[in-house]
Amino acid sequence: MNAPPSHPTTVSRDRLHAAAVKARQKLLASRDSQVFWEGELATSALSTATAVSTLALLHQHYPLNSDSLPTPGELRDFINKGVAWLATHQNEDGGWGDTILSYSNIATTMLGLSAIRLAGLEAEYPEIVNAATDYIDRLGWIDGLRERYGKDKTFAVPILTNAALAGLVPWSSVASLPFELACFPQAFYKFLKLPVVSYAIPALVGIGQAKYFHRKPWNPLTRLIRSLTVKKSLQVLNRMQPASGGYLEAIPLTSFVAMSLISTGRADHGVTKNAVRFLLDTVRPDGSWPIDTNLATWNTSLAIKALDANSVDTAKLGLTDWLLSCQNTEVHPFTGADPGGWGWSDLSGAVPDCDDTPGAILALDCIRRSESFDQDELPRIQQAAMAGIRWMLNLQNRDHGWPTFCRGWGTLPFDRSGADLTAHVLRALKAWEPELLAGDGLFANNPKGLQKVVDEGFGYLASQQQADGSWFPLWFGNQDHPQEENPVYGTSKVLLAYVAWKRTTEDAAVRGYRWLDAAINIDGGWGSGVAHQKLNSGKLNNQRDGSSIEETTLALETLLQSPEFEQFAATTDKGLAWLINRVETDRYLDCSPIGFYFAKLWYHERLYPLIFTVSILGTALSRISDSAGNTDQNSDIHKGLH
Repeated sequence: MNAPPSHPTTVSRDRLHAAAVKARQKLLASRDSQVFWEGELATSALSTATAVSTLALLHQHYPLNSDSLPTPGELRDFINKGVAWLATHQNEDGGWGDTILSYSNIATTMLGLSAIRLAGLEAEYPEIVNAATDYIDRLGWIDGLRERYGKDKTFAVPILTNAALAGLVPWSSVASLPFELACFPQAFYKFLKLPVVSYAIPALVGIGQAKYFHRKPWNPLTRLIRSLTVKKSLQVLNRMQPASGGYLEAIPLTSFVAMSLISTGRADHGVTKNAVRFLLDTVRPDGSWPIDTNLATWNTSLAIKALDANSVDTAKLGLTDWLLSCQNTEVHPFTGADPGGWGWSDLSGAVPDCDDTPGAILALDCIRRSESFDQDELPRIQQAAMAGIRWMLNLQNRDHGWPTFCRGWGTLPFDRSGADLTAHVLRALKAWEPELLAGDGLFANNPKGLQKVVDEGFGYLASQQQADGSWFPLWFGNQDHPQEENPVYGTSKVLLAYVAWKRTTEDAAVRGYRWLDAAINIDGGWGSGVAHQKLNSGKLNNQRDGSSIEETTLALETLLQSPEFEQFAATTDKGLAWLINRVETDRYLDCSPIGFYFAKLWYHERLYPLIFTVSILGTALSRISDSAGNTDQNSDIHKGLH
C-alpha cells in the first residue's frame, strides 16, 4: 500500500515527536524481564464473586480426600479477603459492575450477593447485602437477568445456577442442559447443528449435572439417559481441562464448573481439585481475581504492529520464536479446532480464534519486513503464516464473514460472524497476498479464488453497515452507548481493511469515513461520551465520562491511514492535540471499560491505551510532513531494544 500524501498540521511536530518517543520508551520498558508483553487485565467483581462462591462451597463440602487442596483455614482466608474486596468496591447504587470502572449490572450483582451468602458473611455486611438486594429488586431478579441476555443463555444459566446454589432463586428457574451431548464425538456436532457445543462443554457438563442433581427432569427417558452419561461426560470434562486447570484461562467459567461439581458431591474429583488450584494460582494480593489470566499473545501482536508503525526494527525484539510457539500445531482438545490458529495467550487454556490469528499473522509480516530480519528464517515464518491463513479460510461462514471460534450457523455468539473479525482476516490476507498467489501458495493455481474470498468478505462487511455509516464490532463494546455497542472501534477496524485492499472509494467506505470524521467529540477525542446512566443523586457512577484513549487512538489511526487523509486534517489535528496533551500529562495510560463477550461482559487491559497510543503517534509521524530542523524521529528508538 502506498502511503497517503503528507500534509502540514497545526500540531507542533516537536510535541508530536516528544510524545511518540515517551510512549515508545514506556512500551519497550513494559516488557520488564519477559520477552513478550503479558499485560494486566482488570480486576473483576464478576470473577471475584464466582471464585469466592466456589471456595465457599468447597469449605462447606470439604472432602475426606483433601490431597492438594488448601486447608479449611486457608480457604476461609481467601473467602474473607474476597468478600472484603467486594464490599469495598460496591457501587453507590448498591450493585456491582464487572470492573471498578463499570456500571452496575444485575448479573454481577446477583453473583456478588450469592458469594456473600455462600460465604456465610451476610451478618458481617448487612448494609452491603441490603443495598445489593434493593438493586436486584429494582431490576426484577430473574426477569431482569433474562432481559439483559435475551435469547443467549450462555451466561444466564450459569448465573442462575450460582444464585440457586446460594438459595437466592429456585432451581426451577435454571434451564436444564443436555450434558449427555458431551458424550458424542466432536465430529458429530455439526450433524446435530451444534457446532459450538465443543466450546461450551465445560459449562454444559458441570452446570448440566448440577441441575440434574438438584432437580431431576420429569421425563423418565431423559432421567435414564442422563443417569447413564454422568460418568462418561465427566471423563470428557477431565480430558478437556488444560494443564493450568483453568478452562479458557477464565476464572468465571472455571468457577462455574467447579462450584457445580462441588455441589454434586464431587469436591474430591480431579477436575475440581485442578480448578481450585487454578483459582489459587490466579488470585491477586488484594483478594480479587481478573476475568482471565492474561492476553499475552494478543498484546504482543499488537505491540509489534505498533512499534513497526514507529519504524522500529521489530526483528531485534527477539519475539519470533515465542510468537511461533504460541501457534496451535495439533487438533485442539478443547474445541476440536484444526492446527494453524493462535489463541489470546501462550498459556494452556487458550484456544485459537479468528482475531488473535490474523493479529499474529500481521505481526509476523512486520518482523519479516524488518531491516535486521534473518532471511534464513523466512521459510519458517512463511509456513506458519500459511498454516494460519489456511485455518482462517476454513472458518469462513456461509454469510461470508468470519466468526470467532468455529464455523457454523451463526445462531450463537461463538459461531456468529463479526465485522471486526472479518476485517482483521482481510488485512492479514492482504499482507501475505504475494505468497498466497506465488509458487506453491494456497491460491497459486486459482488467483480468482482469492479474489472471490476477498470480495465475499467485503460483501459481508457492506451488509453489516449501519444506516448511519458505522459498523458494530462483535467483541468490543462501549458502556455509554445506548446499546452498549462500540461503533468507533467497529468502524475503525473495518475501514482499515478497506484501506489495505485500496477499496476506500467504495460507497460503504466513503460513508464509514464520513461517520467516523463526524463522530469526534467536543473535547477532540472519540468514544465514551457523557454517561447515560446516572444515579438518583445526579452523580455519575464513575468518572469515565469523557473521550477514551482506546477509541480516540483507533479513530485517528484509521483517518490518518486514509488515502484521502487531507480532507480529515482538521479532525485529526484536534484528535492529535487531545492525545498529545494526555501523553504530556501522563493521562494516556488511563483505561476504559471495554465490552467483552459481545458487549455483555466488561474488562480493561492495562496495555491497551499504551499500545494504541504508540501505534497512532508513529503513524502520525509518518503521515505529517517534516518541518525544517526536525531531528530523526527514530534516533532514540533502539535504546530500549537491548
